[in-house]
Amino acid sequence: MTIEKVLITGAAGSIGAVLRSGLAGHYQLRLSDVAPLGAAGRGEEHDGAELSDLAQVEGAMAGMDAVVHLGAIATEADFDSLLGPNFIGAYNVFEAARRQGVRRVVYASSNHAVGFYPTDRRIGPDVAQRPDGFYGVGKAFGENLGCLYFHKWGIECACLRIGSFLAAPTEPRHLSTWISHGDMVRLVRCCLDAPLVGFAVLYGVSANTRGWWDNPDAARLGYHPQDNAEDYAEDIPRAAPPADPKDPAVRFMGGFIAAIDYDREKGMP
Repeated sequence: MTIEKVLITGAAGSIGAVLRSGLAGHYQLRLSDVAPLGAAGRGEEHDGAELSDLAQVEGAMAGMDAVVHLGAIATEADFDSLLGPNFIGAYNVFEAARRQGVRRVVYASSNHAVGFYPTDRRIGPDVAQRPDGFYGVGKAFGENLGCLYFHKWGIECACLRIGSFLAAPTEPRHLSTWISHGDMVRLVRCCLDAPLVGFAVLYGVSANTRGWWDNPDAARLGYHPQDNAEDYAEDIPRAAPPADPKDPAVRFMGGFIAAIDYDREKGMP
C-alpha cells in the first residue's frame, strides 16, 4: 500500500503542529480541526470538520489514503465532556474511513490506556488494558475500535500509546515516558510508510534508558527512536521532599491522572 494523501485530525494541537511540519513534503496533507489552522502551506488543504458529526468527518475523509487521528480532549475530564470528541469522534473517524475506502488509520492512543500498571513492572503491548481515568477509557475504546475495524473490514490500524510528548523532559517521570518531537515524526512516518501494518499497538516513546515499555510492533514497522530522555537527567530537578512511593502519581504509570480521585482504602492493593 502506498500512502500519498493523509488526513490529520486535531491538526491545530501540539502533536498536530509538529506533524504538520514534519510530514510536509512527504504526503499531501488535509489538516482538520475546529481550532484555527492559519494559512494553508504548500501541499496542504484545511477542513473544519466537527468530530462528533459523522457527515462532516466523512467529508474530511473523502479521497484520503490514510488518517492520523489526533483530535480529542487531550487530558482527563468528566465523562460528558469527553463523550463527543473522544468517544463519538473516534467512532466517527473509523466509520468514515470505512465508508470512504480509507485503508489505514494511525490512532493517537495514550499510555493512560494502561496507566494503572505499577511503575516497577515492565510491560509490552500485549497486556490487558488498564486505564487510569475516563480519558484512558476513551483511548482504550479507540484501540478496540481499531481492532474491530481491522478484523471485520480490513482497515489497518496502528494504535500509538503516546507517552509524554514534549520538546524536552521536565520531571522524573518523563525519564521513562518521554517522546521527542523528532521521534514522534519518525514513528508516524513508519506507520504510514510500512507496506503492511495489520493491527498493531505501539508505545509512542523515545529510546529512554529508564523506559517502562517493550515495543515489538514499533520495531517491526521500522521505528528506531533516536532520542533518549537520559540525556536530560541532570537538568531535571529532584523531587523535594523525596517522592512517596505509595503516592498513586508515583506508583502507577499514569502519573497524576491515576491519582485523581484515587481511593487509597478501596483502590488497588
